[in-house]
Amino acid sequence: MIVLKGALAQEKQETKEMLHIYKRYTRGKASKDEMKIANEQFVDLIKGLGIGIVAVLPFAPITIPVVLKLGKWVGVDVLPSSFYVKDDSNK
Repeated sequence: MIVLKGALAQEKQETKEMLHIYKRYTRGKASKDEMKIANEQFVDLIKGLGIGIVAVLPFAPITIPVVLKLGKWVGVDVLPSSFYVKDDSNK
């Protein structure tokens, strides 16, 4: 539960940053790098909404692991990036 709380807190912060960048973009003050970051966070937000929809379906304790396994098998990250452990050993 602590890991989930931390991941949700990180998503909240990243979403606030995304909205701030989009606000700056509407004024013509956001760079392409900032827009790339904001768009990546928007994709994470959509992923979170998608898994939230699956969570309210009947048999969610069964369907969520199946969806995650199927996504891994196909090569698609189903969960937002903050739910994955980052490997900094390559840096």
